[in-house]
Amino acid sequence: MAEDDTGYQLDKRQARLAFERAADTYDEAAALQLEIGQRLLERLDLIRMRPTRILDLGAGTGVFSKALQQRYHKAQVVALDLALAMLRHTRRRGGWLRKPACVCADGERLPFADDSFDFIFSNLMLQWCMDPEPVFTELRRVLAPGGLLLFTTFGPDTLMELRASWEAVDGHTHVNRFIDMHDVGDALMHARWAEPVMDSERITVTYRELRTLMQDLKQLGAHNVTAGRPRGLTGRQRLMQVTQAYERFRSDGVLPASYEVVYGHAWSPLNKQDGAGAVDVTLSGLQPRPPVPRRD
Repeated sequence: MAEDDTGYQLDKRQARLAFERAADTYDEAAALQLEIGQRLLERLDLIRMRPTRILDLGAGTGVFSKALQQRYHKAQVVALDLALAMLRHTRRRGGWLRKPACVCADGERLPFADDSFDFIFSNLMLQWCMDPEPVFTELRRVLAPGGLLLFTTFGPDTLMELRASWEAVDGHTHVNRFIDMHDVGDALMHARWAEPVMDSERITVTYRELRTLMQDLKQLGAHNVTAGRPRGLTGRQRLMQVTQAYERFRSDGVLPASYEVVYGHAWSPLNKQDGAGAVDVTLSGLQPRPPVPRRD
């Protein structure tokens, strides 16, 4: 990360409002997010456990809350999200074996007692936190000894084409700054998690036009909420300039949008006082998946 991150400080209030507005359109645009979450979910095939209290951190519209309930029939699932409108979709989702408890709260300040869960699942929430270490400390507080944390987040090459195109046009921040995988791993170690394991992969989504990418980001609620964002509406001329700048990335008739996907898991120490003791599980040998279909 750069020395001066002032312009990349995130406005949590604006982020919440963006996700509130996007709740009705999120699933329509979330093909990539759902694919990443499914890949994360499948990693549980390698891990033997029978959790009874599960936290879906950053549950969104509840797709994976439901999947976790189906996988662990006897478990109580708690779906937590910053946006109340997202949780309304979770409650309306059909086919539940057991309705989850829905909690509207900030994942950086959890309203739960110590040792409340034995499994925390989090798909693409951590990138909305500037500093992962206090988040990991808070997650370790609410996870019982021997419990599992399984998560994804985005790495620094995410949307690098869009970032570079905006940088060619103006001096504002238009794309979030994402934390390097090694820094995420270091934060887990500093927060005294046991046996952290990190890996990453690159997924490229292709578009025929830049406006389709921007429309997807809007429908997802992934608005620019950085402190250095431009104030006011972006004019037509500025949009034309960034569209022209993005054209230099066109290949085989399509525009790429790169996503660096970071996967991680770690265990809450059996002795939480000193961080000692845990089960050693690695995820080496997982095979890469085919590319995500293009968005036209």
